Amino acid sequence: MNKLILIPVILGIAAVLSLSLMLISEDTNPTPLTDEGFTFYDAEKIKTKLGMQNITMSSPTAITDHTKDQYCTYFDSNDVQKFVEYCTTTAIVNSDGDSIGNINMGGTINGGPIMAVALIESSPFLDSSKDEVDAIFEAMIETLVCDCWAEKQPGNFETVQEWINAAERHFAESDQSSSLKSEISGLAQKKIILEVSATGDAYLWTLIVLK
Repeated sequence: MNKLILIPVILGIAAVLSLSLMLISEDTNPTPLTDEGFTFYDAEKIKTKLGMQNITMSSPTAITDHTKDQYCTYFDSNDVQKFVEYCTTTAIVNSDGDSIGNINMGGTINGGPIMAVALIESSPFLDSSKDEVDAIFEAMIETLVCDCWAEKQPGNFETVQEWINAAERHFAESDQSSSLKSEISGLAQKKIILEVSATGDAYLWTLIVLK
């Protein structure tokens, strides 16, 4: 039976406070887009997209105990840590049947989510879960942000995969003692943060979407 992996998001986010590498891009030529936000039900849309690529995603499970503050937290534009009232998590299983991470969403029950985070473990190499990282991050951005990356090309990256490849290359060329952070701001009025960090004998890929 596949075990539900719960990776605390706080570890991945807190690491950005001691970055040695940073890539920041802003959508400097925005076009009007209707910002409908995203809902907890969008997890099912992501699940469907991933299923088409032989990646299994469990149904959302609410985290109701004190660990909620570990799995659904984020930092605002002033680097102040924020917590949420309601948090759900899903487990991600690759085509080999191995649990490799989670997608968590947090906000309020009535108001909906204000943040979503995917945490994918890659072991033993940085690119061991490359196909899954590409598929999961692209599905999250298309579903929770917009299906407009090809049109907007934020940071002059033609695709989400090209953005991920650039982050991977920069991190591989670093001493890997600190996390790498790449941020896209202004795409459909959302903030998208990509982080890569070394965690012992594995690597942690993190994608954060903030309203």
